[in-house]
Amino acid sequence: MKAVVFLGDRELELMGFDDPSPGAGEVVLEMKASGMCGSDLKYYRAPKGGGGAAALGLGALSGPVIAGHEPCGVVAEIGAGVPEAVARRGARVMVHHYKGCGVCRHCLVGWTQLCAQSGMIVYGATGHGGHAPYMKVPASTLVPLPDPLSYETGAAISCGTGTAFGALQRINLTGRDTIAIFGQGPVGLSATQLAAAMGARVIALDISPERLARAREFGADAVVAPSSTDVVAAIKDLTHGEGASLTMDTTGAAEARAQAVRATRTWGTACFVGEGGNVTLDVSPDMLRRQITIVASWTFSTVGQAECARFVADRGIDVDHLFTHRWKLDQASEAYRLFDSQNTGKGVFLL
Repeated sequence: MKAVVFLGDRELELMGFDDPSPGAGEVVLEMKASGMCGSDLKYYRAPKGGGGAAALGLGALSGPVIAGHEPCGVVAEIGAGVPEAVARRGARVMVHHYKGCGVCRHCLVGWTQLCAQSGMIVYGATGHGGHAPYMKVPASTLVPLPDPLSYETGAAISCGTGTAFGALQRINLTGRDTIAIFGQGPVGLSATQLAAAMGARVIALDISPERLARAREFGADAVVAPSSTDVVAAIKDLTHGEGASLTMDTTGAAEARAQAVRATRTWGTACFVGEGGNVTLDVSPDMLRRQITIVASWTFSTVGQAECARFVADRGIDVDHLFTHRWKLDQASEAYRLFDSQNTGKGVFLL
């Protein structure tokens, strides 16, 4: 089969691989949708020879790895020892895109990305991902896709939308809150859509006018362009001089992270979601003297992924509206060139 591999320096290749065959405890999925996530750009842009996984501190690779960590499809083959209750042929499923040891306290509660043992695999980064016709995974990574949801929505929930949902859960968002969301890429726009559905007042921030316009469509009550205004002052103006009760940074940019903390009201909570990079804060005025809580949120558990899917299905949330571009695998070079501009909505490969 032909599958997408990131080469580094904004190059990729459709490379040949053997069709996968399931071993004990494994399944092979026939892919239906494989989403494009902002984290992919770190692998796509990484220097050649350094390995995209190294860009996020996931270790070096020993060979080419199929990209794509938002997989959604149907069960095509089942290996030995997999109970029918876990996987059956034709079942519509998402993938929790991590593999851990399976027995540590984190793995046992569905947080395999926090595995205490060495050798944790991130599918699409250190293990073969979903930008391919077929994908082999442990049966334990499967999360059912509710019947009302499309494969595209399932792909989004498998990382970007699920990550936004998990972060909103971490900071206990309610309908009483005003939340300022920095960055309106796939994760930030998902957070805007979900927070609005949860009843919160949303202030959306992005340097792209196109993305701010999209944020309005997705339920933002106000938008702020950091390139043309004092962000902290603008958020305070929108919140009676106090600041937002909750803020979230999805960009990973140092300046945006600092602004998110400084735009949070006294006793409020700031959440860091964007990967990589750093931030410098003046601890006393920025944190201590305003009793600020800073929370880090990295994706979600298998349980959280299923909860997100059910929330979306039960409330009829149009996650498919995130997608502005749908592609075939042989269009991958064009797809990632456009996605790299960071002015578009979300992209997805349909198979």
